[in-house]
Amino acid sequence: MRKATRWLLSLAVLIGTAGAGSVPTGAAAASAEPKHEDIKDRILAIPGMRLIEEKPVDGYRYFVLNYTQPIDHRHPRKGTFEQRLTLLHKSVDRPTVFYTSGYNVSTTPSRTEPTKVIDGNQISLEYRYFTPSRPQPANWKKLDIRQAANDQHRIFQALHPIYDKNWIATGGSKGGMTATYYRRFFPHDMNGTVAYVAPNDVDNDEDSAYDRFFRTVGTERCRTDLAAIEREALVRRKEMVKRFQAWADEQKQTFHTAGNADRAYEVMVTDLAFGFWQYQPAETACGEIPEPTVSTDKLWEWMDKVGGFDSYTDQGMEPYMPYYYQAGTQLGEPGYKYPNLDGLLKYPGINSSRTFVPKDIPMRFDKRAMPDVDRWVRHHANRMMFVNGEYDPWNSEHFTLGRGARDSYVFTVPGGNHGSNIAKLKEADRTKATAALLEWAGVPAPKGTKATPLAPYNKKLDKQEMQRIPMLRP
Repeated sequence: MRKATRWLLSLAVLIGTAGAGSVPTGAAAASAEPKHEDIKDRILAIPGMRLIEEKPVDGYRYFVLNYTQPIDHRHPRKGTFEQRLTLLHKSVDRPTVFYTSGYNVSTTPSRTEPTKVIDGNQISLEYRYFTPSRPQPANWKKLDIRQAANDQHRIFQALHPIYDKNWIATGGSKGGMTATYYRRFFPHDMNGTVAYVAPNDVDNDEDSAYDRFFRTVGTERCRTDLAAIEREALVRRKEMVKRFQAWADEQKQTFHTAGNADRAYEVMVTDLAFGFWQYQPAETACGEIPEPTVSTDKLWEWMDKVGGFDSYTDQGMEPYMPYYYQAGTQLGEPGYKYPNLDGLLKYPGINSSRTFVPKDIPMRFDKRAMPDVDRWVRHHANRMMFVNGEYDPWNSEHFTLGRGARDSYVFTVPGGNHGSNIAKLKEADRTKATAALLEWAGVPAPKGTKATPLAPYNKKLDKQEMQRIPMLRP
């Protein structure tokens, strides 16, 4: 999640509803529909729901929809916007997975891992303020975790009368954080939560866990090689920045937000180690780290693979600006040291969310938000599952469970990165996690049998798509 475009492995509130006369929830209208009516008609009978398109999918119905939401759930009469979502419909008699990436929603049909495990329906929601789900004009003060939780709550209330079996919230990375925050503010909506690789930055001023991670992750040889090539990237700053600017001119890319190509390049270099461990498969990638004597062409090629030069331009950053705003106002971001780059940094502190948000948008950090969520998870988590990767930098600060947690788990994939999931756990943990998920969904494995996914593999829906997004900082 910080700002170097990474290949993300897709893991394929004060009031919950508007008052009378404002944005309707649609629950009453939906519940009145007879069950034999076509599912599209039932969905579109929900006030505020609008069909964008329906796409053919074998074994399912797939809809791309818009739903009218209040800009401010505290004051629902003060304006609305349309929030995009998709529905992968299997049957009203099956449980439902409520998924969000925490970013944009993909309109290409796919299934998350929990959807496959429980063989259910899937609702996928676009996070507010990611275009096109952005109010116009945008009041950025209305982009916070409680408003977003209310968005999910209203969607749940609108659709639950149709899909009245058990619901499971899920998401990976920022989506895993989103699923957790939703559960904190509306603990009784979901029957279970599966949060993948979700960072938990309780104290934004205390990030020593990341420094410990980078001192110990992987093998000493891999860490040494990575530190050396990172340093070499700054030793060659002049020729690399010249190439970066020429490439940007050719691609019609600009650097107004970061300031210039030199500043953007320094941010990219300081992201390399983080992005390497976050997304690269350590068992093969360590052997592919170039020697410091490598040609400039090969250095560029490796940096582009690990970091993605296009992430550091205005055009690469703008789609993810809502994330940067949240990182700088509530979510927090890791601040780690670069001892291997001593003497080569020109802009200390530039690698922060403030760099990637236009200066005319004010940002003030709320130090209460993350400690509040952390306390709730430790003391009140119920039927929640956190799946982390051992080699994922975000695992440095992850959610933990306290004595008050019930029927909840934290699992770690050995050697896993930011694409870690249940299927990659050791067998005992995988079986335990799968059994818990099936139980929460109301479709438990028969006694005496091993818990396994209920839906067979589907090469179109279960393919791990590679999606370019920034390696934002949580």
